[in-house]
Amino acid sequence: MYTSLIKKTGIAVLLQLTVVLLCAQTDVTPPFVKDSLDIYVERALKEWQIPGVAVGIVKDGKVVLLKGYGVCEAGGTDKVDENTLFMIGSNTKAFTATAVAMLHAGKKLSLDDHVQKWLPDFKLYDPWVAKEANIRDLLCHRLGFETFQGDFMYFDSDLSVAEVREKMAKVKPGYSFRSQWGYTNSAFLTAGEIIPKASGRTWAQFIRDSIFTPLDMSRSLAMSTEITNATNKAAAHTVDHGVLKKIAYGNLDNLAPAGSISSSVNDMSHWVLMQLNNGKYNNKQVVAIAAIGQTRLPHSILGNGGHRFNRSHFALYGLGWFLQEYAGRKVIAHTGGVNGFVTSVALLPEEKLGIIVLTNTDANNFFEALRNEIMDAYLALPYRNYSGLALTESKAEQKEEEAWLKKEKDTVAMHVAPALPLSAYTGNYKHHVYGNMNIKQENGKLIMRFQHHSRMYGTLEPLGDNRFLCTYSESLYGNKILPFTVEKGKVKSVTVTVADFVEFTPYEFYKQDK
Repeated sequence: MYTSLIKKTGIAVLLQLTVVLLCAQTDVTPPFVKDSLDIYVERALKEWQIPGVAVGIVKDGKVVLLKGYGVCEAGGTDKVDENTLFMIGSNTKAFTATAVAMLHAGKKLSLDDHVQKWLPDFKLYDPWVAKEANIRDLLCHRLGFETFQGDFMYFDSDLSVAEVREKMAKVKPGYSFRSQWGYTNSAFLTAGEIIPKASGRTWAQFIRDSIFTPLDMSRSLAMSTEITNATNKAAAHTVDHGVLKKIAYGNLDNLAPAGSISSSVNDMSHWVLMQLNNGKYNNKQVVAIAAIGQTRLPHSILGNGGHRFNRSHFALYGLGWFLQEYAGRKVIAHTGGVNGFVTSVALLPEEKLGIIVLTNTDANNFFEALRNEIMDAYLALPYRNYSGLALTESKAEQKEEEAWLKKEKDTVAMHVAPALPLSAYTGNYKHHVYGNMNIKQENGKLIMRFQHHSRMYGTLEPLGDNRFLCTYSESLYGNKILPFTVEKGKVKSVTVTVADFVEFTPYEFYKQDK
């Protein structure tokens, strides 16, 4: 009898253990996501002054989480939800690269084709480079330009696509061809211009027809101007000297294939599901496996990688994707930053994991911190509080920046006279690629206005000698010290710089004789 009871008890225990193990296998959501995510995000909204965040997680072919936090607009009552539109910035690049790779897989073109085969008018500073450059070079940032080089001219300007390409041809690259990786938005624009030559459809129409529609991305918008009339959209914000401000949407359509798409976390989850399922969505092959493979093939070397806590051995760039080894896994990811928005998309194919974070202020590092926290949680790595660490670093940088700015403004307040009368600095200036700039005296101050940026101007205040503190009317462009070059008592030129977020490279504008 006792033997029979022991046998029955043992069987019961085994059945219970089996049930527990099956439950454990089906419930793979880590505690951070189940129990702590809401607290983590809500805290970050306050600490980083972010009006709204949308988060999406895909795991094992299923959507684990789609959730909105906060509001669409600071001071408003409309809540962010899974269908709220955010501008995704450079996460657009993966769409463009995928579109071109689809044409490659369909034998409509070859990624190894010379650019001039499709765009005979394609020119660069060095004609030989223009002749030798292929489509891959456009999509992996190896033309030789420095990161963001030329973007001040193009970004949020009134230049047409044709004018951007014309000016791109005149910019002298900072590096030699294929010698260095340099993030080049205008190269992605150029790649997008090849799509209609090979497919008969514009870049925007191809993205809508061949990607958005089959992936049921019904709310996604290809062009930046489309968000103005859209419903359920997040407003653009920034933090200017500690104050949260709503700003205008970026005018990005002259660089559309590099960063103009708007989407929701719901729509982006469809994109991620397809990416993690070798191009399939709802059992339909939307993107050829070969095309997916091409975008993930390493083309450019960024460095050795590295991580403050965990193992990371290399950092590369494919076609429209950053490629990284992290804790023994391959990570395929990208970020996006445009006026008022920063976003992140990350894929871990071996874990069948995808993470999407969308935010509606361009002044936060939380969008990457949350991605890292979720990634670590699924990889069973220790909790690091990346947001707190990033916030501490950000505050230190802001404190240093504010101290620098206060020092310069204190100098301005001393009314230190410039080397020449203010009138000597006024007049028309010209940069050989950008075009014209004008400086006038208005209400006792020098005001600098640019030919292709009608919404933006700079106020110049003397710092002594021939140096002026420039405060741009749009905080995106920052505060900079602009030095004038003077020869024989006459102003020859001024060196113009803007915030690194826009471009690192300086522009020398030369004063024009009357």
